[in-house]
Amino acid sequence: MSTEQFVWEPQPAAAGLVRELQEEALAGCAFARELAERMTAETGTRFVDWLDSIVVPAGRGLEPRLIETGFTPESLPGAPSCYIHHGGLFPKIVIEERGSLQIAIKVESVSDFLSTHRLHDASIRGGEGMPLRVARVACEGQYEMWVVERHGDHGFEPHQADAEVVSKMAHHRDAIRRRPRTLGEDEGFRAAQSLVEAAVRDLGQDVASDLWFWCERDEWQRRNHAARVQYGRQQALGLGWANHDHHTYRSSREHYTKLIKLLETVGMSCRERFYAGEEAGWGAQVLEQFRTGFVVFADVDMEPEEVAGDFAHDGFGEKPEMGTVGLWCALHGDSAVGAGMHHLECQFDWHALKQQLETEAGISTMAPFTTFPFLRQAFTEGERWAVDPARVDALLAGGQITPAQAEAFRTEGAVGSHLENLERNDGYKGFNQTGVSDIISRTDPRKLAEV
Repeated sequence: MSTEQFVWEPQPAAAGLVRELQEEALAGCAFARELAERMTAETGTRFVDWLDSIVVPAGRGLEPRLIETGFTPESLPGAPSCYIHHGGLFPKIVIEERGSLQIAIKVESVSDFLSTHRLHDASIRGGEGMPLRVARVACEGQYEMWVVERHGDHGFEPHQADAEVVSKMAHHRDAIRRRPRTLGEDEGFRAAQSLVEAAVRDLGQDVASDLWFWCERDEWQRRNHAARVQYGRQQALGLGWANHDHHTYRSSREHYTKLIKLLETVGMSCRERFYAGEEAGWGAQVLEQFRTGFVVFADVDMEPEEVAGDFAHDGFGEKPEMGTVGLWCALHGDSAVGAGMHHLECQFDWHALKQQLETEAGISTMAPFTTFPFLRQAFTEGERWAVDPARVDALLAGGQITPAQAEAFRTEGAVGSHLENLERNDGYKGFNQTGVSDIISRTDPRKLAEV
């Protein structure tokens, strides 16, 4: 893909089409309508952000309008007439001969969803532990609602249990999840790379990518109170983290190419690049796994002139002073091998989530750093992690922090992670560079140590 394909724009026509289909389905299916209301009231999320796919009867003649609004026909396993929008974030639209309008939401576990809603008679298609499982949870006249659980399978053809596949998935998930995070960066990246390559050999890039990011969310959640609270709220409806938008890693300059290699091993490709400005001294490569939809923001300290090159693969030279990202890594370790992710960003009803977290759990949200009609973003207040005194001593000896900052890091720790509250409208797939620059500057550990 060329860089021109990564200039994202809102897609109001496509969003309008999806909204019409969703509103019709919700009007015709009481179960889906009530769930949508509970999603907003109990989790601060919107039904549209959970959509996986919509199946439309062929007799409606929707195909010309799909093309007009930017959808592209692509044949997928189990869905020979499928339409995908590559210019925005939208559910897949499938055309079938059957006469019902079927709307499907994505969940982390079909079994959890059925159990939560006491749908004991619902039949699951797809063997336990397999990469794709689906279940019909409501059928009301000409309208159906389904739930879909994906672990690297982007098609529509569930398979029965395969003991070898299930065993390999369990083995590699356990190995990746339990990898040692106390190793130095060099050894840590070698270990992680070896584990990922083994998973890809056995399961392919798509399933391996799902295993990797599931483990990364698990690690991050255990170190972030806001994450545990919000996960509990979403899991109370049997949803899990299936509304994730992107995973954010922080990397030292020295090891940045190792992070990119690791992500490309599971099928990720480089998308747009960012430079956050001179004050923040930070930039990022955005990557996407285009088959499974995983997106990564890979943050790193950088200079203005470095953004023009292929820094993701060429790497960086020495830089005497640490910026925001470099200092975070020096305090906590690189995300991929030591510290875990800086944050997970999920899709929400922005105002509803902010109010609910504050009211129900006392979790504050920082001032938003993006307030466009099609994109709104904000972090929950940063959560402090304890810092190894040896890391503080090394930073002080190297002149990267002041004695006062060193004392604050020793006694109070340093901000480690956030949950990001994001709302997207009109299918907007991009990010706000100015806003990102602002929030990176505001979350510099040195500034927070001086408050």
